Amino acid sequence: MRSALLVLLSLAMLGCSGSTPPVDTSMPDAKAPRKRRAGGNDRSMCLSQVKDNNSEVIEAAGQGSEDPNIRRVFQFIGTGEDRHKVLVCREIDTNFDGVKDVVRRYNDAGESLHEEADANYDGRIDTWLTFAKGRLAEVRTDTNHDGIPDQWKYYSEGRLARIKRDTNRDGKPDVWEIYRDGKLERMGVDIDGDERVDRWNHDTDLKRRAEEAEQKAMATKEAEAKRAAGEGEGEDSAAAGEESATPGPSPTKAPATGESKPPPPAREPR
Repeated sequence: MRSALLVLLSLAMLGCSGSTPPVDTSMPDAKAPRKRRAGGNDRSMCLSQVKDNNSEVIEAAGQGSEDPNIRRVFQFIGTGEDRHKVLVCREIDTNFDGVKDVVRRYNDAGESLHEEADANYDGRIDTWLTFAKGRLAEVRTDTNHDGIPDQWKYYSEGRLARIKRDTNRDGKPDVWEIYRDGKLERMGVDIDGDERVDRWNHDTDLKRRAEEAEQKAMATKEAEAKRAAGEGEGEDSAAAGEESATPGPSPTKAPATGESKPPPPAREPR
């Protein structure tokens, strides 16, 4: 679908610090690209960050584009020998119609902060990405293009962890999906509209495998603890045996008692 192509293209061309998994926005097919606009208004979302002589703007043509469709805005920070420029904003015209469709902003360390995209080229932002320490953390999507997000994806260490969905378009989530190792583990459904799960649907096979893996890990840990305890007892016993086998000092022989004294010498006759 064109929407998926847009997001993949934006991620590839924008880049960010750390690894960022592809984002499946699950949006309907995008409209056909519009003809290139005449004039210079490309609906820039980066030029607002240009600050006099403290900024630099660089434009380039990406793959497949005859005209510049990528704009980078840099800012100079520091003074003297420490003065250098950092990328603070980058935007792209992904369908080559002369209007910027994707914009990403960065912090002073060059890490991605936020991204906004118009995935169906109707002139309104419908996808919002948030990054934490340069890695993808959250994706909000307006799937029915009414200007209000109705799908929220959350990532942990770059992997999909959970999803919230507003399926009845009342502005509140009513479906929650929990993922383990990138696979759907269970799904909760709010039936009465109180924003609480009324029913959990589980992937029984995945749950069983996860429980078996957890039990195996616990058994291995217990076995290692017992082995370590046994080795410690063996060392104590060996040390005790060595102490008992060590000879002690020879006892001092007490003088004999009751021994007869030699008789006095006999007197010589006068």
